[in-house]
Amino acid sequence: MARLNHLLDIFLQPGELFVADAGYQIRTILGSCVSITLWHPDTCLGGMSHFLLPTRGSVVPIRDLDGRYGDEALQLMLADLHAHGVSPGRCQAKIFGGGNMFPGHDRAGKINVGQRNGEAARELLRKQGIPLLSESLFGHGHRQIIFDLSKGDVWARQVRPSKLELDIEKNQGKSL
Repeated sequence: MARLNHLLDIFLQPGELFVADAGYQIRTILGSCVSITLWHPDTCLGGMSHFLLPTRGSVVPIRDLDGRYGDEALQLMLADLHAHGVSPGRCQAKIFGGGNMFPGHDRAGKINVGQRNGEAARELLRKQGIPLLSESLFGHGHRQIIFDLSKGDVWARQVRPSKLELDIEKNQGKSL
């Protein structure tokens, strides 16, 4: 997944988001975190978030919104797009991530944080009336994401943990 030479390259860290025009590509790496991409096909404006948790569980003033939380990251992206005259309902959404980074630590009946994040992203978009065009969610390991704002294309590559990584994880906490 190579960098597109004609576009300015932005790399998102966890908790960050970025909204821009067709001159950019946005990249990130996701484990249990989730990215929502929004793209407006008529203006080629769009954005991407990289959130860690679905919500902080309390209401905060607009000035205190934080991209680490899915609901707040989406509010921030929508506000940025609205400032450029873009209506949320005219955007196309795609969501990525929510991988289980510790498959050997699953607890019966418990939903992992990646799954909670992915399900929250779906629900947040549904509540905003934003059509979800595609998703690449869940599974084991991390994903590498590149979002080309000039075309609205998103490339995702899932990297599953190696057998060695899984063996090390399984043996952590055991005396050898």
